[in-house]
Formats: sequence, structure tokens, C-alpha cells
Amino acid sequence: MSKGIALSVLASVLFAVMYFYTSLLEPLTGVEIFGWRMLLTLPCMTLFMLLTGEWPRVGEVLRRVRARPAMALALLLSSALVGVQLWLFMWAPLNGYSLDVSQGYFLLPLTMILTGRIVYGERLSRLQKVAATLACIGVLNELYQAGSFSWATLVVAVGYPLYFVLRRRLHSDHLGGLWLDMALLIPVALWVVQGGEQGFAVLDAQPRLYLLIPLLGLISASALVCYIIASRQLAFSLFGLLSYVEPVLLLMVALLLGESIKEGQWLTYVPIWLAVLVLITEGARHLLRQRRG
Repeated sequence: MSKGIALSVLASVLFAVMYFYTSLLEPLTGVEIFGWRMLLTLPCMTLFMLLTGEWPRVGEVLRRVRARPAMALALLLSSALVGVQLWLFMWAPLNGYSLDVSQGYFLLPLTMILTGRIVYGERLSRLQKVAATLACIGVLNELYQAGSFSWATLVVAVGYPLYFVLRRRLHSDHLGGLWLDMALLIPVALWVVQGGEQGFAVLDAQPRLYLLIPLLGLISASALVCYIIASRQLAFSLFGLLSYVEPVLLLMVALLLGESIKEGQWLTYVPIWLAVLVLITEGARHLLRQRRG
């Protein structure tokens, strides 16, 4: 479990780094960054899987698709679900939906816990219940401040649990399944990049992007690999609770970029920070028990 926790936290750190990194990619729009991210993530993932011996997982899924052709439709749905999330992550900050998406990420761990309880019958430990209670206080305050849920909030809060449940049902909740999800998004990514204001010519107009865009792909691939491995090693509920690390880090990035916490938002962030500390405490206790054992 400790390895899964470490990977989940590392994924959140890398996602926060990527959130800041996109500010360096002007003049690309959020949609164009999404397209470039997909085009560069797949080669990085392929190299990682070849080096770690995970590549046969792709063939395993494809053999099951050949045996059950209807599974191809489910894979298309899986790819679409994660594609929408990756697009929204890049599109929202530039189109006035950053607060709505942020609210979705605050709700996500609670919907993950609810999904784990209903679908998989999982139970929370005592400290996890404390963390969930603290998180609820923060989420309720965020809802009070915002007034309602937007479509962007619901896409994040409901879409991710559906995605992970579908992957487990398909037995594609490994890197091979993620690679196929990314591969199916490549035609969309090509269309998005080519349809941009400068298309692929933006590289010649902005030579620095020759270095920055491949690094974006490397960061993205590393974050997704850690995220998927963690999702396999952790209980659904604990994996959901650890998702609170990401919005906390995204807030820190926002502060670095010049934004500030409003007076009414402290009741959102402080309980969630405390919830993260409770989870860190439980993780540390688990490590100590392992070492003593």
C-alpha cells in the first residue's frame, strides 16, 4: 500500500508541475496544448513500457478484443472518458471554468469513496473516516461559496469514477489499457493541432517549443503512469481520498502565479489540508508497522 500512496502523491505533484508548465507554452491555446500533450505522451509511454516489460499488456487487450469485438466499443468509451478529462484540464483555465473544474476535483474524492462503497463494498479505516469528514466540511463550504454545480464540475466528479470502474470491468486497468486509450485519441489530437491558428508551423515560429513540448509529453506520461499504477495498488476509497493532494498542490501553483485565497475560501482549504495531513499520518503509521514486521 505504501508504494501505491507514494505513486499517487508523485502523480499529483507531476500534474501540478504540468499545470504550471502550461503557462510557459504561449502562444498555444488550451485546446492546442491538449493536442500536443496527446501526441507527445504516447511515444514517452511506449518507451517506458518497452523498458519495463509492460508492452505485452497491449497485445493482451487486443487479443481479447479480437475474441470479443463488442469490447472495442467499450474501449472507445474508455478513451473518450479520459480524453474529455484531459481536454477539460487544459481548456478550463483559459475559458473561465477554472473554479468549476477546481470544485469538481474537490468533489472527486468523495464520489470515489461513494463509488468504492457502493460498487466494491469497501470500508474506511478510522483515520480515513476522519479525513473524509474533514474533506466534506471543505467541499460543503466550496459549494456554499459557488452556489451550485456546473456541467464542468459534474464532468470531473462523475466522469473519473465511471472511467475507473469501466477499466476494472474491462480488466484494462493497467498501462496497456491506458496506452490504448491514448492511442485512440491520436486522430483527435492531430485534428486539434492542425486546426490551430498556426498548426504544426508554430514550432518554426517559436523554436523554444521544440524543447518545451517534448518535456510536456514526458511530464504527462510520467504523471499518468504513476496515477494508473497507484489506482491498481490502492483500494478505490483510499485512492479517491489521496486525490485531494492534487487540488492542494494546484492551489499552491495558483498562488505562485499571483492568485490569492479569498476570505471565504479558508474554510474550504484548511479542512482539506488537515485531511491530507491525516492521510499522511496513516501512511507513516503503515510504513512503521511494515518495518517492525
